[in-house]
Amino acid sequence: MKKGNGIALLPIGVFLVLYLGLGILFEYVLKIPMGFYNVPIVVAFLAAILVACVQNRKVNFDKKLELMAQGVGDKNIITMLLIFLTAGCFVGVVGRSSAESVAYFMLALIPARFSVAVLFIVACFVSVAMGTSVGTITLLTPIAVAVSAASGFDLPFCVGAVMGGAMFGDNLSFISDTTIAACNGQGCEMKDKFRENFWIAFPAAVITLVLILVLSFQTEIHGRVDQSYHLLQVLPYVLVLIGGIIGINVFVVLLTGIASGALIMLLGGHTTPTDLLANMGSGVSGMFETCMVAILVAAMCALIREYGGFDALLGWIHRIFKGKRGGQLGMGLLVGAMDIATANNTVAIVMANPIAKEMAQEYCVTPKKTASLLDTFSCIFQGVIPYGAQMLVAISAAHELGYEISAFQIMPRLFYPMFLLLCSLIAIFGVEKKQK
Repeated sequence: MKKGNGIALLPIGVFLVLYLGLGILFEYVLKIPMGFYNVPIVVAFLAAILVACVQNRKVNFDKKLELMAQGVGDKNIITMLLIFLTAGCFVGVVGRSSAESVAYFMLALIPARFSVAVLFIVACFVSVAMGTSVGTITLLTPIAVAVSAASGFDLPFCVGAVMGGAMFGDNLSFISDTTIAACNGQGCEMKDKFRENFWIAFPAAVITLVLILVLSFQTEIHGRVDQSYHLLQVLPYVLVLIGGIIGINVFVVLLTGIASGALIMLLGGHTTPTDLLANMGSGVSGMFETCMVAILVAAMCALIREYGGFDALLGWIHRIFKGKRGGQLGMGLLVGAMDIATANNTVAIVMANPIAKEMAQEYCVTPKKTASLLDTFSCIFQGVIPYGAQMLVAISAAHELGYEISAFQIMPRLFYPMFLLLCSLIAIFGVEKKQK
């Protein structure tokens, strides 16, 4: 174990100051819409890597390049990148209409009294199948607005249900970028992490659903939403979901989803071959920044580890968090702090991964448990921060339809992240107590 060197963590501090500082300036001072997402995160990481390269003159520049190449060339990083790109292709193929078909089918099938519960369930299913919370919120918020206008349910209540369901899938999906990052960063199978996560996320979802139903029966209903749908378009989602649960290789699952989705969209006349290829390209392109962030973080963390930064951080953590139970809580708070600073749960996990991996070894926590903790706590914090992409996209979608709503109206209705935190703490402290 190298001697700890706190100064080696300076690149992380530089990134956080640049990204968080500019984000606050753009969002709250200059009042730029989606201000945090106008900050070039890749540029912020490049600045951080430059600082890391300037540090430690005992190591020459060629050696630093070699260390960064070793970090980027890790098998788990390469696997992560390939899954990111394949998942983006799948989302591009299945498109918007497939998710809308799920929602309108359920709303047509179930009485209007249960419309908000339907929104939550559909958001859970779509986000698990698509692997994107932001995409789910973008697709379903207009439907939530329509449900509110037609039925009389409070708009923040409807939007909060969609956001909660979206974070459920972000946490559990086999093709979510957070799941991919957490599993490959810790070197565990996705099916193992899913099983570890399921008994935390599912109880939280059930409690949330019960609370939504209780509140729904206190609302006077005026009408319902009735739109056409194409049920066959749901099939690619179902295939991906089933394939992931039974443990088929993630690449095989995604390729099956892409092939079935392309066939259904083409034979059904929903798209043309050229548009389908363009959509696949757009889906892949949407993952480019995430891939670049993963590469830059791997390079930066390789230098920080070599300089002794992680050893210093582990030493500080050891003084604060005692025992296996404390170590698990420390991992959760670590990724939560990263998420608050970056407003991006995938980036938070990628940054926390190497530190959490060393913490897992120190505290004897299994890789699947570590991956579960990173994914769960990042989704908890990302699901409630008022400047996160999920919140901003929901507000923007409602605004485009002529409805004004604020983050502070929605936040009290974000039941799922609150119950997910409760269930996570019970899993940490309750299980540990039982083991003793």
